[in-house]
Amino acid sequence: MDVICGHGMNTDAQTCAIIGAAMEVHREPGHGFLEAVYQEALAIELTARGIPFQREVPLPVKYKGQSLVCTYRADFICFGEILVELKASAGPGAADKSQVIHYLNAAKFARALLFNFGSPSLEYERLVLNYPARPVPNLQPLKNLRPSA
Repeated sequence: MDVICGHGMNTDAQTCAIIGAAMEVHREPGHGFLEAVYQEALAIELTARGIPFQREVPLPVKYKGQSLVCTYRADFICFGEILVELKASAGPGAADKSQVIHYLNAAKFARALLFNFGSPSLEYERLVLNYPARPVPNLQPLKNLRPSA
């Protein structure tokens, strides 16, 4: 479930753009920071590249058709239809992948990217479910995003 950026039949320009931004974020500070550092840096990089996104997006959870008070929180939703989850661990495990699949099901999105910034090389996985694209309305690139002091 990986994407080949720039070559081959699996090219997806939107996920490639997000992967490129994440690679830059991993290259600059390197590995070893907490997830919050990478999340803030990725927001800056996505903004610099003009990639529209929302951050810490609540996703509804239902039980037997009823919405629960608790929600999932997706780290990012990019282009209104790609869920992006960040980790900063020794290696992503089955629980991390399962979490992203649950997020995709809750949002009814077709695509997600799971990034792990915790290893010497950026690790990522592209996950695809059989949902039609359902963009989030009114999503615009953020301008002049600066890290909080």
